[in-house]
Amino acid sequence: MATHAETRILPYSPQQLFELVADVGQYPQFLPWCIGTRVYNRRPTRFDADVIIGFKMFREKFTSRVTLEENTAVNVDYITGPMKRLYNHWRFLPHEAGCLVDFEVDLEFDNRMLEQMIGKVFTEATERMIGAFEARAHALYGNGR
Repeated sequence: MATHAETRILPYSPQQLFELVADVGQYPQFLPWCIGTRVYNRRPTRFDADVIIGFKMFREKFTSRVTLEENTAVNVDYITGPMKRLYNHWRFLPHEAGCLVDFEVDLEFDNRMLEQMIGKVFTEATERMIGAFEARAHALYGNGR
């Protein structure tokens, strides 16, 4: 099992960051190792998404339910795929410098070999992923406030 939690203050509004994270269909354009997505069963406060992750010889698809709390949170709950469990959340809180972003991910793979392989690079990969969201916010919204 691997867990990572992080808090950052970014110079963007909670609405901007919420919209960025909630737009799963755009992930392949900027997120490392994300090579495809499909969003379906869309409702006002939730949708299901297939995400295909690829790295060297590794390629896996997983399905999650994404629940949206307008401009304040995005929660991701695992449905199917190569994992035993996946949960992550993003919280977006107003801050005098823009937005306090609270991020947490918790995952566990069914495959022991895959668990060991991912476990060795999990923190680095997670930090790179968060950095990709931050770089995307800068590309979309400039320097912020």
